Parts: sequence; C-alpha cells; structure tokens
Amino acid sequence: MIEVGVDLIEVQKILGHHSILTTVRYTHLTDQTKHHAIDRINTLMDGFDIDWGKVK
Repeated sequence: MIEVGVDLIEVQKILGHHSILTTVRYTHLTDQTKHHAIDRINTLMDGFDIDWGKVK
C-alpha cells in the first residue's frame, strides 16, 4: 500500500495497529519506494533558490 502512495498513518488504521511502531515493524522500504521518496524531496527542493545555505 505504501508503494502506491497510501500514507503510513492510514496503513496503521487499516491494519488496526494501536502503535505506529507496530506498523513500521512490518513495513519495509524497497528500492522503488526509496527512489520515489528521493525524487519527491528533490522536486520540493528545486522550488527553493538557495545560495550557500541562505534563501535568496
């Protein structure tokens, strides 16, 4: 579910876990999910104009 974009909190609710730690224990990051997350972060960061740690 996570690989198709379902939020971790929603997965927790669907599985009926009281603790997010239980959900995380059974959740494993695949290379596909990792690359998707990196792409999303890079897309967000591309929206900022940063010069030597300062926002222009």
